[in-house]
Amino acid sequence: MRLLSNLLKRFVEKGQLTVIDASGQRHVFGSGVDGPSVTVRMHDKKLEKELFFNPELVAAEAYMDGRLTFEDGAGAFELLHLFSVNRKGLAAHPVQQALRRAWRSVRRFQQANPVGKAKENVSSHYDHPAAFYRLWLDETMAYSCAYFREPDEPLADAQRNKFRHIAAKLKITPGMTVAEIGSGWGGLAIYLAKCGAHVTAINVSPEQLAESRRIAQAAGVADRIDFKEIDYRHLQGKFDRVVSIGMMEHVGVSHFDDYFTTVRNLLAPGGYAMIHAIGRMSPPGTTGPFIRKYIFPGGYVPALSEVFASTERVGLWVDDCEVLRLHYYWTIRAWRRNFMAKRAEVDAMMGERFGRMWEFYLAAVELGFLHGSNMVFQLLLSQQRDDVPVIRDFIVDEERALLAREHL
Repeated sequence: MRLLSNLLKRFVEKGQLTVIDASGQRHVFGSGVDGPSVTVRMHDKKLEKELFFNPELVAAEAYMDGRLTFEDGAGAFELLHLFSVNRKGLAAHPVQQALRRAWRSVRRFQQANPVGKAKENVSSHYDHPAAFYRLWLDETMAYSCAYFREPDEPLADAQRNKFRHIAAKLKITPGMTVAEIGSGWGGLAIYLAKCGAHVTAINVSPEQLAESRRIAQAAGVADRIDFKEIDYRHLQGKFDRVVSIGMMEHVGVSHFDDYFTTVRNLLAPGGYAMIHAIGRMSPPGTTGPFIRKYIFPGGYVPALSEVFASTERVGLWVDDCEVLRLHYYWTIRAWRRNFMAKRAEVDAMMGERFGRMWEFYLAAVELGFLHGSNMVFQLLLSQQRDDVPVIRDFIVDEERALLAREHL
């Protein structure tokens, strides 16, 4: 335990971590105040050294494999909560600093998403059965940040708020053509179609497309949505509006210019785009090893400096930027609670190791939006400076009109 103890003594300042090693000896770290108290048990000696050299990845894998377990009713959330309130101490350790420098040096390779590879990366996450997602998402099947009027608003209502908020920003009128890059389970495309738009919705996940077509048919708008299995770089045509929700995170820093050039080229004269994506308020960084390996291979959450540098290079006006700071924390908190309530069904459907992996993922990202640097940004982009109304009041006016129509 010498190496690992050296790390944990410097890392755990708030709260308390009790480690029961493979021989049964207990080691206690931390003050016990201003944070949670967690007890973990390590089931083999090798784990001590492995955790020292790469704790973020190894802790997750050890939990997935049953080599690390929790005592006293704790779970991944409690361990990651302890980690999140002590993250500065871990980041300051020389070994962890060296790891981050190494990750940063190869991040363009890690985030490479050429045509074909991008589909493979996306499929690894989104081509799980729709029935799995249905267990813990709300009835809208929206798998992106919701828009909460109140922190405890029902998730389905908050997701409908998000659709309405986006439609208002797009200023949708009947007959408009809309290209949606990364259509998810189809919820936004269906909402925009109900507003009278004709939507071309693209995705590279066959599972999501099949479910989206079924939902659109049930909603009575299948004739107004063309779902296509195509990479965004291959979409052609001109559209009054372009919208992309939760897609830019899958592009990779080397492909930002490709992405924004595609958005620009798809816009008809006078049209504009709306981009909704996860970002970071901190400087450019890397994707954590667990998320990169198991959850979103090829994914990266950009700093706004990287986003704006790309829009500058491709010649797009950033007409509006809204930052949603706690909305995704509230969203993922609801997902994790739903997931844990259905955990037995998840394990039966997907296997216990998968269930532990997904538990770790949801806990990690929830806390990343509470204690970390993650947030969500929404941009309005255009080729000309006056393609978007120059006063923001139109967003509120459009949103109220849409809400009134929904209540008719």
